[in-house]
Amino acid sequence: MRIGISGSAGTGKTTLATELARRLGLPFKGEAMRERLAAGFDLHAITPAEHRALIAADAEGFAPWLADPSGAVTDRTPLDMLAFWLANGYAHDDPPGTARLAERAAALCLAYDLVAVLPWGALPLAADGVRSVNPWHQLHLQAVAEGVLARFLPPGRLLVLPSALLDVGARRDHILGELERMR
Repeated sequence: MRIGISGSAGTGKTTLATELARRLGLPFKGEAMRERLAAGFDLHAITPAEHRALIAADAEGFAPWLADPSGAVTDRTPLDMLAFWLANGYAHDDPPGTARLAERAAALCLAYDLVAVLPWGALPLAADGVRSVNPWHQLHLQAVAEGVLARFLPPGRLLVLPSALLDVGARRDHILGELERMR
């Protein structure tokens, strides 16, 4: 089983993904950029070309996890990387690179059984020094990610969680119920 968790920053992706992985006995893949930022990486100290290279590498970094027969729960998906690329305006700077990333991210995401999108604005944004607390920036990223996921995922593999589900246990159980229904 392969499950991806998507949504803007501060929606509870990491908490939910680690809980699902624990509950299902699956490996967990954390978000590469979040790990870099938490370690002190300064995203503003790199060029747009270096940022594009990181996004493309992060998308490709999902490949071994999605090929692993034991399955996985991932914090974000390769299509989230395409959403970051588009939200940063890189489609204008590099149309061929955009086409390559879109094709590869979409192909990788065929391995997911389900991608769950957590709702924007349901949880308060925490000023943790890693993610932006600007809710409109987060809404922009959320809208782009939701659109990309809806466009490229096969029908029936995208689950948008209701904003009323705030508790990690309720979110987990909602996803588990959906997975059971899909069987």
